[in-house]
Amino acid sequence: MTVRVRFAPSPTGMFHVGGARSALQNWIFAKQQGGVFVLRVEDTDAARNRPEWTEGILSALDWIGIARGSYEGPYFQSAYAGEHRAAAQRLHEGGRAYYCDCTREDVQARTGSQHRGYDGFCRDRGLPAGEGRALRFRTPDEGETVVVDLIRGEPTFENKLIEDFVIARGDGSPVFLLANVVDDMTMGITHVIRAEEHLPNTPKQQLLWDALGVKPPIWAHVPVVVNEKRQKLSKRRDKVALEAYRDEGYLADAMRNYLMLLGWAPSGDREIVPWSVIEDEFRLDEVNPSPAFFDEKKLRAFNGEYIRALPVEDFVAACQPWLTGTDTIAPPPWQPAEFDPAAFAAVAPLAQTRLAVLSEIVPNVDFLFLADPLIDEAAWAKAMKEGAADLLDAAITAFESLESWDAESLKATLEAVGAERGLKLGKAQAPVRVAVTGRTVGLPLFESLEVLGRDRTLTRLRAARVRLV
Repeated sequence: MTVRVRFAPSPTGMFHVGGARSALQNWIFAKQQGGVFVLRVEDTDAARNRPEWTEGILSALDWIGIARGSYEGPYFQSAYAGEHRAAAQRLHEGGRAYYCDCTREDVQARTGSQHRGYDGFCRDRGLPAGEGRALRFRTPDEGETVVVDLIRGEPTFENKLIEDFVIARGDGSPVFLLANVVDDMTMGITHVIRAEEHLPNTPKQQLLWDALGVKPPIWAHVPVVVNEKRQKLSKRRDKVALEAYRDEGYLADAMRNYLMLLGWAPSGDREIVPWSVIEDEFRLDEVNPSPAFFDEKKLRAFNGEYIRALPVEDFVAACQPWLTGTDTIAPPPWQPAEFDPAAFAAVAPLAQTRLAVLSEIVPNVDFLFLADPLIDEAAWAKAMKEGAADLLDAAITAFESLESWDAESLKATLEAVGAERGLKLGKAQAPVRVAVTGRTVGLPLFESLEVLGRDRTLTRLRAARVRLV
């Protein structure tokens, strides 16, 4: 048997990080088993589907290493509507499904509760197909449905507690439960690895597999991904879009390493490991069924480690989208002609040690490529207190007479200026930093002044001195 797994997202919004985690788990499992990864886009919700969302899915998968051309598909669920309807008809003709014209209000009136499920009223009425008549699956009255799950063991469900569920709407269109099963059958899926939220649907889908005469797949329901309040990650409430993390400057290697730790861990006391280790060590049956906390602070720390591990030339290349702008990343505050690649290359090693995400490169280097620095008014107020004007005057005079414009000489000069005024270097450099860069924090000051150059540095110091008048 060739192992065949599938990832089946809906093109109805941004790509969820939980979906990315499931995709990676399917991908690795298929690779380990010498199997096939199938991408199926479940696009039957015509009212919400948009072509750009489908492209977003493909692009996001590309980014995390599941590249186009390396998997089977994408297939589109809408193309299999004929198979879905044929399966519904087979179930009806075989007595495993029946037509029902009950409304929700009808059921509630009979049961006296809005919380009770369908009561089987139409089971033996023998209604033919007709407008407004849904097709319901006839659930067995006795016995149990056992779900063999690689992560959760063998959850068992009493059939009598499963209501006769709808498999086709009143207009004849199959619902998700049936379409999903038929697609998996058609595509020969052997293992279904998906989120825990689908577990309640699984006994119903397994009953459909049995009724259609096909052996069910092996199931694996991975843990739900939750936020810091232990609530399921929600598109409405939480930052969940993989594209948003990509455009903020998270590295793909860091993201997929972190995603694979949501419910699983590699051997030893380690978390940041090469992808080859994850591919080798990951085991579905070792996934923890408990909810997995998506900790953005931890992800940022991961990403910073990955950034610092890059060769400098790779770091420079990785920063380019934020230095120029793209279709999804805003352009920097400077004009393209103002950007100096040599200046950026000079400060890149200094910036690399300070970033958690690549988008932070812009506020770290913008002072190099703007005619005037972008002044943070809070930083100005903090640095330009009593004595700042005198210190700037002295620094300007001392810098003007420097024979060698290098970081070491600049540091020694400002250190001497500060000492004459009873200031340690940290206090002395604060007004200079804000005058030149606009901020109180940033790259090492004296290396920055060296790259900025004598003329531009002095021009900014003089402008700051005038502003203090």
